[in-house]
Amino acid sequence: MKRVAFVFPGQGSQAVGMGQEMYNEYQEVKSLFQAADELLPQPITPLMFEGPAEDLTKTENAQPALLLTSAAIYQVLQNEGVRPVVAAGHSLGEYSALVAAGVFSAEDAAVLVNKRGQLMEKAYPAGQGSMAAVLGLGAEEIQTVLQTVNDTHDEIVDAANINCPGQVVISGTKKGIELAEPMLKEAGAKRVLPLNVSGPFHSRLMKEAAEEFGSVLKAVEKTDASIPVYANVTANKVQDHKDIEQLLIEQLYSPVRFEETIVNMLHDDNLDAIVEVGNGKVLSGLVKKINRRTTTFNVQDPESLQAFLSWYKEEA
Repeated sequence: MKRVAFVFPGQGSQAVGMGQEMYNEYQEVKSLFQAADELLPQPITPLMFEGPAEDLTKTENAQPALLLTSAAIYQVLQNEGVRPVVAAGHSLGEYSALVAAGVFSAEDAAVLVNKRGQLMEKAYPAGQGSMAAVLGLGAEEIQTVLQTVNDTHDEIVDAANINCPGQVVISGTKKGIELAEPMLKEAGAKRVLPLNVSGPFHSRLMKEAAEEFGSVLKAVEKTDASIPVYANVTANKVQDHKDIEQLLIEQLYSPVRFEETIVNMLHDDNLDAIVEVGNGKVLSGLVKKINRRTTTFNVQDPESLQAFLSWYKEEA
């Protein structure tokens, strides 16, 4: 059988209409979405299918919407006999990976990430935190600039997502990001693009939210992972549920080490392909930038599912 890794997208991959074709086609998708609608503070399925986009984009809505789409598509893949050897996710996507590894139920995880989204939204005063994508500059050079901003201006700016060569997202105070932008360009960055987000995620400014989230997370039933999952915080495999719990708390204020995760996966796991499971193609694109020879698939609708299954099930 072919050896595949599943990777699961994070916030930013949401779009109105997400999951609808799979919902219409597969009973297991419909059942999971309907169960989640009963458990969440408000039904998420109408928002996913009809919008409006600005409500779907709110952190507390985008997170369960993305998780449910990924978890439901994973269920369909599992029923088709597809078994990943390892899994990983980008930020929020780590929760989808943990559902795939049996650590949480999809229903518990949907409620958990809804609460996570609420805590992230209120963790820092609205409009005072920011994030930006830095393109065309190495992570070490970026870190040098951020250290200067942190030391000389008493602002907080951290590397938040180390996505692929030449793409790092920074996060911190709005003033800190504004101060860093000209310095990053002077250091060689091609572009510094502000992101449309509601807070300084994956920075030290999220530590208070992480403490509050820790007590929520502890109350959720969890088991050891059935397959190794790469943790965002370490870019290493983890299976023990106690270790997973601690890493998920740290994840809120630590950088997402996605590039390193994919490098480790390709080096250690003897993979035939990396499969993005869920809405969009963001992670497939990042994987190609990390190693363009990697075979990638994204599975988000019946058509892309069949394309992957025909490859997976063909005789070697």
